[in-house]
Amino acid sequence: MKRILDVVVALFALILLAPLLALVAAAIAVEDGGPVLFRQQRTGLHGRVFTVLKFRSMSVAEDRGEVRQASRWDERVTRVGAVMRALSIDELPQLCNVLRGDMSLVGPRPHALRHDEAWGRAVPAYRHRFRTRPGLTGYAQVQGRRGEIRDIGDIVRRTEADNDYIDNWSLKLELQIILRTIPLLFHDPNAY
Repeated sequence: MKRILDVVVALFALILLAPLLALVAAAIAVEDGGPVLFRQQRTGLHGRVFTVLKFRSMSVAEDRGEVRQASRWDERVTRVGAVMRALSIDELPQLCNVLRGDMSLVGPRPHALRHDEAWGRAVPAYRHRFRTRPGLTGYAQVQGRRGEIRDIGDIVRRTEADNDYIDNWSLKLELQIILRTIPLLFHDPNAY
């Protein structure tokens, strides 16, 4: 049931949002002439690594060495990128990841591999997040646990929410998270 919902909604969203996707791609290209898409290795279901797609919102594309999380007022974020990030538009190419089966609409948000390594060492329950596909949105996000990880408590609380979602999954919970995500697209104080 979850996979059917993922495919139907992702396909419908890609068709419906095609004009917006084209406009965003053009705006990124015009702003600095760099690549439109950002690709980064992330950890998926059962620890399998996949390439996540995002609209490029920064002047850099870190996927090796030290990967720094975005922070409020981050100087790497472009002007177009700031708008995209505030409205989560930069995440829309992940609908293709959903169609490919790398991701789901709802699940733990995927992090850069370097962050997975560090947080996996610091938080024993972190590895349990990989029992399901990562998601475009998740239980942690609708509980206000999105954004920069400032201390170990932030990732502990995010991990707890992610594992609660997995342990208590139901279609009702899935739909509730999707509905609770919609208003966050227009205003989420943790989106930057």
